[in-house]
Amino acid sequence: MRVEMRELYDGLDLDAPNMPKAGPAEMNPPAGSFLVGYLDDAPVCCGGLKRLDQQACEIKRMFVAPQARRRGVARALLAAIEDRARELGYTVARLDTGPKQPHARALYEAQGYRSIESFNGNPLEGMFFGEKPL
Repeated sequence: MRVEMRELYDGLDLDAPNMPKAGPAEMNPPAGSFLVGYLDDAPVCCGGLKRLDQQACEIKRMFVAPQARRRGVARALLAAIEDRARELGYTVARLDTGPKQPHARALYEAQGYRSIESFNGNPLEGMFFGEKPL
C-alpha cells in the first residue's frame, strides 16, 4: 500500500508530520482495530479504524492487493470494518481518499458515504472526505 501511494502521489510519505496519523497507536484496541483479509491463505487486503470522538471513527489504510481487485474484496473489507466500528460503539464512520483514486471514491459513494468538509487536516489537494451513519 505504501509503495502504491508513493507512486500515485509523487513520493507521498504517509508518516510525514503533516499527514493524519494512522499507525498502531491509533488503530489498536480498545478504540481502534486493524483487519487483514485472506484468499487461499494469502493476505490480500487490509484496513483499519481509529477513534475521532465518542461517536465517530475514521477508516484508514484500506488496501486491496492488485491480484485481488475487481472481485468484491474491497466491498467486503469495507463492510467488515464498518461492522467492527459498530461493535466498538461508533455510530458514524468517516474516511478520505485522494484525487488519483476515483475507483475508491466510487466504492465509498456506492456504499453510502456522502461528501463532507475536511475533518482530518489531510493536506493533499482534491481529497474526497466522506461520512456515513452506521
